[in-house]
Amino acid sequence: MKAITIHQPWATLIALGEKRFETRSWATKYRGPLAIHAGKKVDRDACEAEPIRSVLAKHGYTADNLPTGVILAVGEMVDCLEVTGEGCGIVAMEGDAEPHFLPANSNEYLRQRKVCVGIG
Repeated sequence: MKAITIHQPWATLIALGEKRFETRSWATKYRGPLAIHAGKKVDRDACEAEPIRSVLAKHGYTADNLPTGVILAVGEMVDCLEVTGEGCGIVAMEGDAEPHFLPANSNEYLRQRKVCVGIG
């Protein structure tokens, strides 16, 4: 089985089903089971920002008790699509799958160009 390492709090948010997309600058042809590995790094600023802080709190997490260095979940990699800019501040992810949308001002759009859809 393949695995992907993701910094906290993003790994936990994926494992909880609160985050459905993971963006990377590279594409992959792999589809199938994917272990979600929580890296050792915790982005404490992200943990304190809303709405992330409230979502973590809803599940009993803070920056201080997020698990690190472990496999948190197994998801399914179902597609990998290119992120493209669209009007009205929306990013459409195009491909064989039904289009999905993210806010155009999200860090994921600004920094990355590929998205792995449906993991978690």
